[in-house]
Amino acid sequence: MEIKDEYHAIMPRYPELEGQVAVITGGAKGIGQGIALRLGREGMRLVIADIDGESLAATAASLRELGVQVIAFEGDLSQSTIIIQLFKTVLETFNRVDLLVNNAADLNRTRLLDEHEALLEQQLATNVSGPYLCSFQAAKIMRDTGSGGNIIHISSVGAIRAHWNGFPYDVTKGAINAMTRAMAIDLAEYNIRVNAIGPGATRTYRTGLGGNTAVQSMAERIPLKRFGLVSEMSSVVAFLASPEASYITGQIIYVDGGITAQLSPPGQML
Repeated sequence: MEIKDEYHAIMPRYPELEGQVAVITGGAKGIGQGIALRLGREGMRLVIADIDGESLAATAASLRELGVQVIAFEGDLSQSTIIIQLFKTVLETFNRVDLLVNNAADLNRTRLLDEHEALLEQQLATNVSGPYLCSFQAAKIMRDTGSGGNIIHISSVGAIRAHWNGFPYDVTKGAINAMTRAMAIDLAEYNIRVNAIGPGATRTYRTGLGGNTAVQSMAERIPLKRFGLVSEMSSVVAFLASPEASYITGQIIYVDGGITAQLSPPGQML
């Protein structure tokens, strides 16, 4: 489905979000792009940041054609100097931040006894330090403007149920869950809510759109018998950012088709 078709298929539900400013990291493709589409459809003004400049430019151009006010920021958000520049750009452009979505992440996984020290360092920088420092910058702006706001981390089912070859990725997502709770408590006095969603298996550009036998086989082990849609992830982000979720903070919501509720897949009884 083309971006414009996905955009028009979305039914806006939260008029209170219109005109607010959202910063989305990793917003060029996949779940991040879907979040940008949903929030843009709600009328939010967007800053989408990504290391993939080509995909970022294409997504931003498509959103602008649809009437969304969007700033594209290309940069490696594992670097603190780049994060500072990102939020300087946000302030210079919009003078506020209402929502930060920490989606950017290195998704690679391996076994513990494989050689992966470089991957560990990269994922700690991208998956942990990046969201931490982005949250620090966004929360300062939210505090100083006095309007409060929302921070939403994108976690994973791997934060609560380990993948068979989940290192160091699952470790970093476990840190995201702890960060969510700690930040929620620390920032509550400023009316800043902090939550996370934990996507399960989700159909994106990484899985293909259909006819993939490996994906179909995996889907059979999910209680709802299918992969999730990007739109199903982004709808939970929109809800958490809305006034409908005004009493929710410090929570991780798993959007996973029942994966984390399941002890063993059908036919593989323990």
